[in-house]
Amino acid sequence: MNAHAVLQRYIDHVTIAILFLLHWQSSVFFQSFFQHRYGAHGQFTMSRSWERIFHFMAWLTQGSSYLSPRAYAILHRMHHAYSDTPKDPHSPIQEPNVVKMMLRTGKIYSGIKEGTLEVESRFDDGRYPSWPLLDKTQDGWGWPLAWGAAYTLFYFAFATHWWQFLLLPIHWFMGPIHGAIVNYFGHKVGYRNFNGSDDSRNTLPFDFLTMGELFQNNHHKYGQSPTFAARWFEIDPAYLIMRVFAAFGIIRLKGTQVARAPSRVTGSRISIPVPANAD
Repeated sequence: MNAHAVLQRYIDHVTIAILFLLHWQSSVFFQSFFQHRYGAHGQFTMSRSWERIFHFMAWLTQGSSYLSPRAYAILHRMHHAYSDTPKDPHSPIQEPNVVKMMLRTGKIYSGIKEGTLEVESRFDDGRYPSWPLLDKTQDGWGWPLAWGAAYTLFYFAFATHWWQFLLLPIHWFMGPIHGAIVNYFGHKVGYRNFNGSDDSRNTLPFDFLTMGELFQNNHHKYGQSPTFAARWFEIDPAYLIMRVFAAFGIIRLKGTQVARAPSRVTGSRISIPVPANAD
């Protein structure tokens, strides 16, 4: 194999790696920043123009697994209200099988989105971003299949080994995979800074995997805090980006609540897995 072929092979490898990492990180960032912290919790404000820009970026980066901000907000508010109880849409304490847990979550999400599930008015207060032009693209199979085809064509153009095609299902189902990681491990694996009525955990002190979403214990204690990190060694990457946005006047952090380190650490240390009655 000549030097040019070796170089081209290396470039193709790097291209696939960059696409995968870029899709993973951008998708989970906009889910955390836009659908979660902005749409579900309203932890900051922004102009209508910037809301449209970020709404489009969420749609673009999430692609085939784009989440309706309305349905996401309602589902997430239900999770906080009923965390780890039988009414929780996604509790690994109630359903230890992660596949069954996410199938139930998907069914509830679809019911909310399609209007076939009755929702308590306190969860559906209209305080979430709405853009029917984008939100309705997930109503059928057209757009999701188009996104899936685009990812597949990219791999046909740049993949150099068969095993790289095994990454394609992750691209197709990126949103549900993120949700499974956060909702399962965030209530099963890790340490607790705060005691509470649920089994939420902080899984990673530096949450590079899901942009801060795995600080579930901190978030359930301080639901309106823009930062999900509470202790000095905890790093919430999404919040660091939000601080930059705020410095440039793109968003305005409300500051009505800020996660603070506990005076005494409570709960268990690292444990895999954690039983529901550990505390």
